[in-house]
Amino acid sequence: MRCLMTLQRKACAKVNWTLDILGKREDGYHLMDMVMQSLSLYDDMRFTRREDGVITLKIVGSSLPADDSNLVLRAARALQSHFECPYGADIVMEKHIPMGAGLGGGSADAACTLHALCDLWELHLSLEEKCRIGLTLGADVPYCLHGVPARVTGIGEGVQPIHALRSYPMVLLQPCDALSTKEAFRHFDETEGILHPDNDAACRALAEGSSALLAAACKNVMQHASELLRPEMAHAIRALHESGAFLAQMTGSGSVVYGVYETQEEAKAAHQALSSRFSPCILCHTLL
Repeated sequence: MRCLMTLQRKACAKVNWTLDILGKREDGYHLMDMVMQSLSLYDDMRFTRREDGVITLKIVGSSLPADDSNLVLRAARALQSHFECPYGADIVMEKHIPMGAGLGGGSADAACTLHALCDLWELHLSLEEKCRIGLTLGADVPYCLHGVPARVTGIGEGVQPIHALRSYPMVLLQPCDALSTKEAFRHFDETEGILHPDNDAACRALAEGSSALLAAACKNVMQHASELLRPEMAHAIRALHESGAFLAQMTGSGSVVYGVYETQEEAKAAHQALSSRFSPCILCHTLL
């Protein structure tokens, strides 16, 4: 049987319905409790096997460096090193997910790389084994490897899939420059009066398809600190509410904010109205 030589894959963005911080470990890592879901927004990725062990990366549509700091190359080399794999790959990535956005774009690309190269190089890894490698690359990589609605705990290693009854249409806005996760966490540690999400209720809301319960349960404890660093985010959230979103908030540590709508028609109307004021302004939906 002839081996697959080229694979085309989608690396899907994620959104935080909730983000709570429960404490900090001695090594400085924050302990999280989050409800997350993948989005229809994705980066296109193509993987072609090489027999000489060389790994190359070409990036289209972004100024993101294709060097050793890139999570795609780090994921490929971690997998190659772990298994002493003789194969390499030419990787082409067409970026659509905004960077520094809280959408997990780099993590999604790394997760997609691990999945694809395991197939391309005929490495028979379990999801658990991939997640162990993924966690060394970034806290969101294990979630992106699962790619289903989930409650995520610890430093990202605890991924518990949950049921979501329906897909929600969304509009994403990035009203300001990319926000450093490290900078946002530092300001969070100095912020008081935080409003915490109800993660149990958020999971129930997704399972029941209850928009009212979802709006009441979902909060992001990082939002206030990030808004102090980038006040434009608060303005964009107000604009999303005014456009008819029943829920509008920040994902991850920013700088993207999102509005959630009851119907695709409402989301399309909001997207059309907001596109002249914000760029990027992205229409998408959650994946089940």
